[in-house]
Amino acid sequence: MMHPSTCLRLSSEEIGLGVFATKFIPRGTITWILDPLDRVFPPQEVAWMQEYNPEIIDRYCYRDARGDYVLCWDLARYVNHSFRPSCFLTPYQFEVAIRDIEPGEELTSDYGYLNVSEPFYAADEGTERTVVYPDDLARHAPEWDRLVLSVLPSVLEVPQPFRTLVPQATWDELALVCRGERPMPSLAAFCYHPPQSAVRRPGG
Repeated sequence: MMHPSTCLRLSSEEIGLGVFATKFIPRGTITWILDPLDRVFPPQEVAWMQEYNPEIIDRYCYRDARGDYVLCWDLARYVNHSFRPSCFLTPYQFEVAIRDIEPGEELTSDYGYLNVSEPFYAADEGTERTVVYPDDLARHAPEWDRLVLSVLPSVLEVPQPFRTLVPQATWDELALVCRGERPMPSLAAFCYHPPQSAVRRPGG
């Protein structure tokens, strides 16, 4: 479920639609959370779907650690990629704003943690990374863990429209992690490792 203070509008002619803030969203706000209305499809169910509409599956679904395909039911499926994202995945099945998001600003995520099946060639943003690879999550998990850990204290401090959707046990764990009493689970746990997979990189 996407944050309620968002809307769908054109990002650019090249990119298409995107999700934009309609109000100020402070750093640490939960901007998306997996909820019961999101559809989860096992690979064997997706196989026959891809026979008649593979573009929909590839464009709007992401894969979880088990290899299942997840289709978000609301605006979340229109969130665009950025190597400088405004939102980021946490180990708790929700994304948070990693900086303040101003009204009218687009909410973006890094597709590197979505277990893409093929390299994703994104627009050049002047960053070291220019392509999203299927193994990005495994490669970048340590630095992404540090990024998320730096934001977690703010999650407990700002108003959270999705607070009732976060299990109390998860909220209690967040408090322990923020106090340094428990390590944060690594985002590496979200990696999907397809059998006999090989990721081809330039020069590799």
